[in-house]
Amino acid sequence: MSSPPSTAIRASRALERIGRLLRERENEAGLNPAQWDALRCLASVNRFSRSPSGVALWLATTRGTASQTVIALERKGLVARAPDPRDRRAVRLDLTREGVARLEADPMKSVVSAIGRLQPLHAIALGQALAHITDDLAGGAGAGFFPCAGCRYFASAAEGGGHCGRFDAALDAEEVTFPCALHEAS
Repeated sequence: MSSPPSTAIRASRALERIGRLLRERENEAGLNPAQWDALRCLASVNRFSRSPSGVALWLATTRGTASQTVIALERKGLVARAPDPRDRRAVRLDLTREGVARLEADPMKSVVSAIGRLQPLHAIALGQALAHITDDLAGGAGAGFFPCAGCRYFASAAEGGGHCGRFDAALDAEEVTFPCALHEAS
């Protein structure tokens, strides 16, 4: 059996180290890594994905584990739960002002800044490489969250927004760019 190339070993060790450094900074900032990731999720996904099940998909965990994470964020005043306007049986999660403020000091920003200091072609290559690795580790299932364009339920509108056929809802131009947990490729 041959061993992996040394570049693959060095790269995987670097990823592990980056993760460890980020987790350390997240803990120092008062939230555990899952809580930070849930906040990031709620700040970046579309309104249809801001639910406990959407958070579970984002975190790649069970609904029960995601629910405990959401409860902890609610107790800290960072997330608010409300009935979903489309379905009163469902729950919608929103960041509170405190949650938005906490994200201003997100430790992930240090990683974003470091990537931003790379040469543009290196940053693009890194993003593509990490997307391939993520897809491979997910068994070809991909991350599961993609913007509206390319979804079988999406119809674009002349003014730049669109329409979601799954929820029979109008989407503004910005919302069309947000990832959705329920995206189905066309």
